[in-house]
Amino acid sequence: MNWTAKPISAGLYLIATPIGNARDITLRALDLLAAADVLAAEDTRSLRRLLQIHGVALNGRPLVAAHDHSGDGVIQHLLARIAAGKSVVYAAEAGTPLISDPGFTLARAARAAGLPVTAAPGASALLAALTVCSLPAERFAFLGFLPAARVARRTALAALVQEPFTLVFYESPRRVGEMLADMCEVLGGARDAAICRELTKRFEEVQRGTLQELAAASAGIALRGEVVVVVGPAQAVVPVAQDVKQALLAAMQTMRMKDAATAVAGAMGLPRRDVYQIALGLEDDA
Repeated sequence: MNWTAKPISAGLYLIATPIGNARDITLRALDLLAAADVLAAEDTRSLRRLLQIHGVALNGRPLVAAHDHSGDGVIQHLLARIAAGKSVVYAAEAGTPLISDPGFTLARAARAAGLPVTAAPGASALLAALTVCSLPAERFAFLGFLPAARVARRTALAALVQEPFTLVFYESPRRVGEMLADMCEVLGGARDAAICRELTKRFEEVQRGTLQELAAASAGIALRGEVVVVVGPAQAVVPVAQDVKQALLAAMQTMRMKDAATAVAGAMGLPRRDVYQIALGLEDDA
């Protein structure tokens, strides 16, 4: 069926697009796509396919690529069109704009220029994962992608150990095994977690268990598709001195003393300075 355009006012419209199932597009998003003077997208090929599926014709309207490598010229061009009274719709490649998405730069520039910015909410891998993972969702933190380098990743995790709410991460399927292994060591293998893969798609899969169980199941396995990892909230634990020493000795087998102290301090909720002093004492005793 062909979608009929309905007039809209000048401004920037941020629309969510399906993360897998094309029917997850909203009616409002289709209205905006049909009516906008200019269409902008993180991936113009993905948007073209979506338009074809839902019978939205371009009718000669410009379709502009707006992504991390587009440059400031593209942003300024789109802002100039809005300032001249045109409507611009921006679509992420999949999901909600600004959630791990380059639309942030465009939206911030439009706000700074005093131009209208409107959101048309819809599909989101973050919210879909929280819905199906069976972990507490009353309070959660979205952390996006962790650093790819191991030491940096473990340091980032160490700062999250005592957070009393659910943690949500995006991750490359190639790094999930390494990520879960580090989570076991830094966050603790007993934490409840879930791996949500290919959400809303034909081969959707949700694996639930402890971090240790999921890490063991993922070791050496190459996953495919988009992955969201959800980790349950921390449980309050009061560490004893011997536990701190044992954790440091284990961490110092693979990490520099300073990095080991940072990781253990984060994992146990202790001041880094105190843990570092214990590490210095262990090194003196060696």
